[in-house]
This record gives sequence, structure tokens and C-alpha cells, in this order.
Amino acid sequence: MYLFALKETSNQLQNMKRIFSFLSIALCLIVLTSATRPPKKGWISLFDGKTLNGWKVGTNASTFSIDSGRIKVFGPTAHLFYDGEVNNHQFKNFEFKAEVMTMPGSNSGIYFHTEYQEGGWPAKGYEVQVNNSHGDDIRTGSLYDIVDTHEVYAKDNEWYTEYIKVEGKRVIVKINDIVVVDYTEPEHPVRTAGHPLRLIGKGTFALQGHDPKSIVFYKNIMVKPLAD
Repeated sequence: MYLFALKETSNQLQNMKRIFSFLSIALCLIVLTSATRPPKKGWISLFDGKTLNGWKVGTNASTFSIDSGRIKVFGPTAHLFYDGEVNNHQFKNFEFKAEVMTMPGSNSGIYFHTEYQEGGWPAKGYEVQVNNSHGDDIRTGSLYDIVDTHEVYAKDNEWYTEYIKVEGKRVIVKINDIVVVDYTEPEHPVRTAGHPLRLIGKGTFALQGHDPKSIVFYKNIMVKPLAD
């Protein structure tokens, strides 16, 4: 009986060793697959339509909310930064697009190559304007304070697509497939004192809450990373 018990214990230990070996091999395969898995290609969603998961805002966080599958921007000045897993929220060359709708008299903006700030206007990166009828006559699609347009390419109360492509030093902005900006940053760009870091680099995206009277909606926010 004693010998039988020892043999049974030995068998159990062997079985446990086999299980641990199998689990170790499986774990190694998972890690290896994860490390070698190619990055996602094509258009990738940055907004799940239900929550602000993957996005980060500092002061005046209540300016941003979810409304029927859309991001609603309404309230005091604030900025909502993409802080999610896609590209570790760092983008250099990319295509970006979002569906946008402005209410009359509203102002907003889409920043790229920026970085999170707790408050204030983002110091780093470019702003692409969202404004069809606000008092500021720099209109939708402008590369704000760099290439400004005063033409109106979209209407309030209607969804339109705002598209941004950055490749190298070149920036293309389209509104509903109309090219509004085609700008190449020069080797030695001259910037105003108010925007010294408005330069091509690398960073994340941010949506702007401009002022308490502006109401703007965003949905179908997508990015397509391009080779650096």
C-alpha cells in the first residue's frame, strides 16, 4: 500500500510537471506572437461611440460628453486628447478623418502632433480649424495661424468629413474631399510668438472645446498610420 501511494504521488508530480511545461510553452508562444504581430493596417477607430475610453482631458472635463454615439463638445474651454493604445497615441505620418457637425456660431479644432496638457491652449502641434460661422473668420479646414482660409466649405447643422494627411513635412486638409490646405513646412519655418511649437514632429490628436457658447459634435474618428 505504501509503495502504491508513492507511485501514485510520483505520477501526480510527473503530470504536474507536464502541465507546467505545457503552460510555459503556451505562454512563450503567446508572448512571441504578440511581439511579432504586425501593426494594424488600414483605418482604425479611435472612438468606440459609447465612452471616452482612450481619451484624456484635464480642466473642464465636463465640456466633453457622449451624446447618441457622438462626442458632444459644449462648455468652458477644454481639450480632449487621444491617450489610447493605437500606436501608443504617438503619430508621425498618418491619415485622419472624422465626421463633424457644428451648431451655428460654434468654434472648435482638431490638433495633431500635440501632447497632453492639463489646461490652456495646446502649445505643441498644429490645429486644423472647425468653424463655419463663428465670429473668428478663420474657417473650417484652415491650418490655424499658418494657412488660413476665409472660404466656407461646410454648413452648420450638417455632418461633413474633415480629413488630415501628414507625410513627411507635407500636410493636406480636405473638407468633404475638397482640398482646402496643401502645405509643406519649410526647412526654417517662421512662427509667431504665440505659436512657437506649431511644427511638424510627432504626437497625438486633440479635440478642442473653444468657448461656452460653441456646440460641436464628432463621430467616426479614424486614423490610418503611415510608414515613418
